[in-house]
Amino acid sequence: GKNCSLLQEMDVIQKQDENCYCYVQNRTMHLQYLWSTIQIKVNSREKFRFEPISEKNNCQNSETVFEFVACAVQILWKPETCTETFLSIKQYGEDVCFKIQPFKIEPYVVRVKREMLDGKLLFLFVAGIFLFHFANSLSRSAKFFYLSGVILGVLALLVFVLLTLKRFIPRHSTFWILMSGSWMVSLYFIYCFKENIQWLWSEHKTYLLGYFLAVGITSFAICYQHGPLTTELSVTLFTWTLQLTAFVLIYFGVTIPQVAYAVIAVSLCSKGLCYPLGAACHVARKMKHHFKSKKLVFKYLTEEEYREQGESETIRALEELRSFCRSPDFPSWIAVSKLQAPHRFAAFVLGSPHISPAEIKAHDEQYGFGSFFLEEQLFETRPQSEQDEAANSVHEEDEENENEMHTQIPFPYATELL
Repeated sequence: GKNCSLLQEMDVIQKQDENCYCYVQNRTMHLQYLWSTIQIKVNSREKFRFEPISEKNNCQNSETVFEFVACAVQILWKPETCTETFLSIKQYGEDVCFKIQPFKIEPYVVRVKREMLDGKLLFLFVAGIFLFHFANSLSRSAKFFYLSGVILGVLALLVFVLLTLKRFIPRHSTFWILMSGSWMVSLYFIYCFKENIQWLWSEHKTYLLGYFLAVGITSFAICYQHGPLTTELSVTLFTWTLQLTAFVLIYFGVTIPQVAYAVIAVSLCSKGLCYPLGAACHVARKMKHHFKSKKLVFKYLTEEEYREQGESETIRALEELRSFCRSPDFPSWIAVSKLQAPHRFAAFVLGSPHISPAEIKAHDEQYGFGSFFLEEQLFETRPQSEQDEAANSVHEEDEENENEMHTQIPFPYATELL
């Protein structure tokens, strides 16, 4: 990269000849760049070749067979020509160098700008947090199981096929070896697909949609045939897989790896502390309920409820009085000797009404509809002085009646009879 042009923020470079460009990362970390990325856009009216330059792309320096295969696959996946390309660089990632080779003498423009809040990174981070904390409930959901099967079939077809054919593999060691290789190949294909998604979508949109549709429908059919997870062991393994996937999303959802490690550690601690915190909250609620003063709650009755309650309580009190008068402990002869109407008292004890028809009629005439008392309350025909005199006279009559009652019934059971 010694002969390459260094790119800075807000650069707009226009050239015609072949040239290479490098963006060198700033090693000073700032939290405001946690979800920040550098966007590099190259466009031209004619086609050009975009070629990344890195030591990892030199297949001759590959130390293992896997690195050589990965390098060869990346060369095959590299777009040959294009008129426009985008490059998204994480703020604290690796230094990036690339070369532009125009096929004709036609100017091309290289633009560099910073995106302070990258929606993709923020979505990955939030999705990772959500997936980790709700992994237990999502692993028991049938809909999420089918959705996970479709996503796994589209992104990691080899792993999905191997899981489908697991029953036909006799030895577990062979299965896990194949599973490890399938995951490594699938992860690399996912990486290549992510790096070349724009080129694939612009050049081979029809084939890409056909692949998504065919593999998605087939994966859903296979998952629906097997049904959701039923055993507790499979649900636990699925939960652990979701939590591990959540950690991967959190790691790739931020630009500072140290922040990702801290968030993962806090998530693990919060998951481990959920049981003691839940127990402490339960004890706190119990103590609060125990020491909380109970407030009296008053319920106001309607006019109809007040009337019904008065009638029912009156009937109940009269029945209790009849029961007491029939009991052997009641001094019946003493009570009869003190009463003015012993026949009426006996009829009441045997079940007759405690109010005579004449008394009911007199009450209706005085307090019923069309009575003088009701007209007086509604229209206030009497002056205030007359009302006060009537109240005083009624009070005096009540006192005289009360004194008379005390004089007529001086035996100790007068309170129960009254």
